[in-house]
Amino acid sequence: MTNYPNYGHIDGPIVMIGFGSIGRGTLPLIERHFDYDAKQFVVIEPSHDAHTFLTQRGIRHVEEKVTRENYRALLSGLFPDGKGFCVNLSVDTSSLDIMKLCRELGVLYIDTVVEPWEGFYFDTPDNADRTNYALRQTVRDEKARNPGGPTAVSCCGANPGMVSWFVKEALMTLVSDTGRSDPMPTSREDWARLMQSLGVKGVHIAERDTQKSSQPKPLGTFVNTWSVEGFISEGFQPAELGWGTHETWLPETAHSYDTGCQAGIWFERPGAITRVHTWCPTPGPQYGFLVTHNEAISISDYYTVGAPDAPAYRPTCHYAYRPSDDAVLSLEECFGSGVTQTKHHILDENEIIGGRDELGVLLYGHEKNALWYGSRLSIEEARELAPFQNATGLQVSSAVLAGMVWALENPEAGIVETDEMDHVRCLEVQRPYLGPVEAHYTDWTPLANRWTQFEEDIDESDPWLFRNVLAS
Repeated sequence: MTNYPNYGHIDGPIVMIGFGSIGRGTLPLIERHFDYDAKQFVVIEPSHDAHTFLTQRGIRHVEEKVTRENYRALLSGLFPDGKGFCVNLSVDTSSLDIMKLCRELGVLYIDTVVEPWEGFYFDTPDNADRTNYALRQTVRDEKARNPGGPTAVSCCGANPGMVSWFVKEALMTLVSDTGRSDPMPTSREDWARLMQSLGVKGVHIAERDTQKSSQPKPLGTFVNTWSVEGFISEGFQPAELGWGTHETWLPETAHSYDTGCQAGIWFERPGAITRVHTWCPTPGPQYGFLVTHNEAISISDYYTVGAPDAPAYRPTCHYAYRPSDDAVLSLEECFGSGVTQTKHHILDENEIIGGRDELGVLLYGHEKNALWYGSRLSIEEARELAPFQNATGLQVSSAVLAGMVWALENPEAGIVETDEMDHVRCLEVQRPYLGPVEAHYTDWTPLANRWTQFEEDIDESDPWLFRNVLAS
């Protein structure tokens, strides 16, 4: 890519909250693809490490931590004229509170996760309150109370985010490959009925990260290819998933909901030590961690047919994440010792010697068994496409770019999730940064490639029951 498309003018300040690995990768994409007043670009980041980098690029650095006590005064002062764009890429800041303030001010807003204020993940005593179901519901409730108005895009990274656009692409691929001629749906109800009619029982957000460093992981250091704080937080949340109507068995430690969309369940067990059987193109069958993610609930909710409390159809959906080898070792060290490491390290594009992030959606249970559709971006391709990020980061930052473009083109859409956005337009913007985007069919099921020497709690009546997906 040498001639970068211009996606329009951003009127007013651009305020980026947080400047970790994703912020650092998103910055050059904003610089490439938008017109704006560079003097009004502000990054709020409490660490001084980014100061030289930002000031050399002519970007104002506000070296403060955004807190429950100061966010209103701080942000209101940076958006004095009721226009601009807030790009929230931080941890330990309330997405909901900042989103509400931006909409009050008339400012466009985007984030990659429904993030709570600092302390929530570890200090909240009730596990049900710590779920992404509960966090997501706060945003859905705000959307219901205050429909329309300035656009606020919720949860628009790689996942949640991009993978919701992949689900729709995968469904239309299935339509074509099964000889059907269904037109592309134009409403949530029609998308849900299409998934139902195709016989899709569920969706794995199936990911394999094979990026590796030239140096072994040091003892006492949590190494990851993206935010360590973000991964630890979601890993310590209860495992949860969207719960489909084809399921016949509920795990003993599982809990359901009688409020909200009622599309999910959660376990009395952290997601980072809960394993599932899944499949990706390069490794084939693999273990993944059942780490909680917003899209696990939003996809099951979006494709529900019928009433929330008695649906005619709903797909099961969950994340099935196999992170980098260093991240797996870091998780084992963390849970084995009972102490989170004090040193955190994110592998940047210069120290990774190979590998890729293979992130897609595995739609299963239909007449062609299972279809994986997604991005297979390598570190070498990521280096060529954009600076300051590895393959994982570029999948996220390019989704932020796509979400910003959509918000700029739809400035009065209210609060939206990525499932509700125009996936064709968003992927048109994002696809140049994703490497190969491919569809792969497989005859694998969760009952295949298993050790038969030991008894397992499985149900052979349907290979795609979650009972068979959950690893014993």
